[in-house]
Amino acid sequence: MKKTDWPIRWDLLLRYRLIEIIALWEGRLTTNHICHSFGIGRQQASKDINTYLRELAPGNLVYDRHLKGYVPAAGFKPVVTRGEVAEYQDLLSQQQNLSDTFSDLELSMPGNTVIPAPGRYIAPDIMRAVVSATRYHRQLKASYVSLSRPEAVESVLEPHSLVCTGNNWHVRAWCGANREFRDFALSRFQGKPEALRQKSRHTAQQDEDWQRTITLDIVPDQRLTDAQQTIIAHDYGMENGYLQVKTRAALAPYVLSQLGISFENNHPDPLIQQLELANPDRLGFGSKRERALKAVAGL
Repeated sequence: MKKTDWPIRWDLLLRYRLIEIIALWEGRLTTNHICHSFGIGRQQASKDINTYLRELAPGNLVYDRHLKGYVPAAGFKPVVTRGEVAEYQDLLSQQQNLSDTFSDLELSMPGNTVIPAPGRYIAPDIMRAVVSATRYHRQLKASYVSLSRPEAVESVLEPHSLVCTGNNWHVRAWCGANREFRDFALSRFQGKPEALRQKSRHTAQQDEDWQRTITLDIVPDQRLTDAQQTIIAHDYGMENGYLQVKTRAALAPYVLSQLGISFENNHPDPLIQQLELANPDRLGFGSKRERALKAVAGL
């Protein structure tokens, strides 16, 4: 982060950070982004962008008349952010949380800390291409690798949703080569994906596993003692020994992975496993079971 010779007001700093994050990770910034996020007028939003460019980061953004917005310059360097995809993730997460409810924020409690989880590396141009194709319902041409197929294969995808699973991002898309909806980890894209002009023919409404909502019944590992199961149940706020988690069927493998629950064999040590799925039949993946496992494992 660049140090300035003068302190930046907190409200201005937040707006400058939004400018960098949106421009870097979405590839197009307009005054509407600032107006809608902070409830200010267009004139003030325009002034914020001009001040950012004049006093903090000259030449970082250029105005694209075709896109009617600012785009990152070739030599873009973040000055009020770190240029990490986690910042974009946090922005989306905050937007989602604040849209649900408002709560008092305790920002000055001593000793508080957040341990950041190492994230997969995603190049900004990859994220921008995927965001563009997903937002505008366009086809995406991309080269993709996996552990089971290390050689890059170019495919035309039709993405409908971008998903963050904690330390990784994937896009849910129709794969023309395999004739089905699949998950593609953004960290596995090679080169520079391209959002095409062609509109997608397959949408989220046609993705059965995306549309299907299931309830996962999570219980303490039954190999634990009754006393140990009671502790685990209390840890997760279970009612009558169950934790019910609603999710899209397509996302169930990731939810279970975050809880340390495997589709296959339990961990030999129940003290490490701690949780298990009581209703695996609800998953209903059928022949897709193996592909779901591979998606979570990054294979």
